[in-house]
Amino acid sequence: MYTRESLVELIRQAKQERKLTWSEIAQHVGVPEIHCTAALLGQGTLQLHQAERAVELLGLPAEAAQMLTVPPYRGGVSMPPTDPVLYRLYEIILVYGPAFKEIVHEKFGDGIMSAIDFEMHVERESNPHGDRVRVIMSGKYLPYRTF
Repeated sequence: MYTRESLVELIRQAKQERKLTWSEIAQHVGVPEIHCTAALLGQGTLQLHQAERAVELLGLPAEAAQMLTVPPYRGGVSMPPTDPVLYRLYEIILVYGPAFKEIVHEKFGDGIMSAIDFEMHVERESNPHGDRVRVIMSGKYLPYRTF
């Protein structure tokens, strides 16, 4: 029997041993790269047929497929995050979060952008001053209702 944490370590090890990218794994599984990666890192779920494809590709024990379908406890990152990449995202929210909130409210009204009905893509963008990380997020607008 595996814990979610021990399964994540097996997944990371198998990915490295097989010299696979998250993109290659996601294509094989048949789901978007960010969703597949989050699920395999213990922050989301896959449907059983998708989990079975991941288990097959990574050479994981068969029982791992069922675990990948169970909703996890999400958001286990310490705050503030200590990983430099995660800290930069946190810093973006600290610095630009209030402006983002104001602009969302100005353009849409009093509400939020869903992180459930949501898409995100990460791309490499060539730039003569150094390549850029392009993050594209799109979430359903959810207005607050009065009662």
